[in-house]
Amino acid sequence: ADPHRRAYEDGSPPLRDGLREAAVRETELSRRLAAQEGEVAQLLGVLSSLGSTAAPEALLHPAGPVGSARAGMLLAAVTPGLAQEARDLRSDLDEVAQLRTLQESAARTLREGLAGVQAARTELSQAVADRTDLPMRFTEDPVRTAILISATETLEGFASGLSNISQGEAPNTLPPVDARRGSLPLPVRGQVLRAAGEADAAGVSRPGIVIATLPQAIVTTPTAATVRYSGPLLDYGLVTILEPQPDLLIVLAGLDETYAATGEILSEGAPVGLMGDAARDGASPSREGSGAGRTETLYIEVREGDAPVDPLEWFASDKG
Repeated sequence: ADPHRRAYEDGSPPLRDGLREAAVRETELSRRLAAQEGEVAQLLGVLSSLGSTAAPEALLHPAGPVGSARAGMLLAAVTPGLAQEARDLRSDLDEVAQLRTLQESAARTLREGLAGVQAARTELSQAVADRTDLPMRFTEDPVRTAILISATETLEGFASGLSNISQGEAPNTLPPVDARRGSLPLPVRGQVLRAAGEADAAGVSRPGIVIATLPQAIVTTPTAATVRYSGPLLDYGLVTILEPQPDLLIVLAGLDETYAATGEILSEGAPVGLMGDAARDGASPSREGSGAGRTETLYIEVREGDAPVDPLEWFASDKG
């Protein structure tokens, strides 16, 4: 189902844009046709009087042959213009009909696609809830976790203390990812909204990047990793911290729903959680001004040892 979901997420914004453009064009044509309604009535009257059933005498002018000739010349000059106007009118009417068909078809496709994606996400949530076969590297100590969260005021401080919230931790057996530096896939489909170190609207700068995503986009692991932490953290909302290898942490913050549990080992591409849906929740969809139908933002930070690095040093991205 994942390729179908990705295809729908890739295709739905252009489809919505095309649907809006079709609606705008139909409205424009409808207004123009309504404005020409009187002119059209006169046009139809003239054309009907020139029908093939009209008697030849109907074209005789009271002023005699000269008047008839002049009237005929005038008629010959006017008739092509009337015929062209009639053709233009028919073309506009046909375009309106085609636009309406297009809108109905596109709306139906969107409804079916949305229903399919929602069903797939429901199935995914259920499958994640039912899974019991994931390997565990350690068991979280909830008391130590709570103490660490309450004692730290920054992500840096929390990341430094992560080793203190585990019990019976097994050695890391995942393959190193140094060779994949610069080529890891982004955890979510979207566009880079804010670069590392770039100040936001409030003037706050952070060492990570912000990705604008579609509502309820699925967030996945960019590579196999141990879940060092999963849950609420400071002012970052729901956070999942992944450890692909020792001294390398990938922080994913701003999730609406998390699937991973602290201590689990996730394979590459495994679902980590879902982004929110501001429209569904009744909130303003302009938290980051993401545009292009993207209303959610995921914060991604990468830490090597105790220091953050630009995530785009690790992830493959078109940066826009």
